[in-house]
Amino acid sequence: MAASLRVGAPFRRAAARSEAGRLPPELQAELEAALAGEDPRLSFALLRRLHQARREAGSQEFLHELLEDSEIFLPEARKPPRNPELVARLEKIKAQLANEEYKRMTRNINCQEGNRFGTLAVMGRQVRSSKALVVTILNFIVTVAATFACTYLGSQYVFTEMAARVLSAVIVASVVGLAELYVMVRTLEGELGEL
Repeated sequence: MAASLRVGAPFRRAAARSEAGRLPPELQAELEAALAGEDPRLSFALLRRLHQARREAGSQEFLHELLEDSEIFLPEARKPPRNPELVARLEKIKAQLANEEYKRMTRNINCQEGNRFGTLAVMGRQVRSSKALVVTILNFIVTVAATFACTYLGSQYVFTEMAARVLSAVIVASVVGLAELYVMVRTLEGELGEL
């Protein structure tokens, strides 16, 4: 908090003029002692008494005119030394808060995750499952096609007409295809039940 002020040139001129002689002698001596130093400073209490005395003397100058180039002296505030125990506790609390913040930010991150689709193990299971599905579909197509071909070629010994051979091959291939579909659906249903 401000305790004094450094006086400027207007105040020094007013103090040197004849008006200063109208001040009480003890106030005049105190003013001269305050202005005598290299860095003249006036306390606010002395300034109030000077202002009151100048009013009573009938001075025509106002106080704000006299203090025009003056500066308020603000001493540096000294901070008391911090308690080392308090500093240690604060550092510990800061570390705990930073750790909690880190855990909160990283709670949904899985280090096992290989990409945005899931872990590599999940991806491997999906590849194996899709591989098994592709093999099953190819097996179905090859089985139906082979059944049709075998029936068509084998029916030449029973039927002489081409339409009868094709019709018998389609019927046998359809029956084998339906049986294969039934087995495939039961297998997929079992695999889906395991998931």
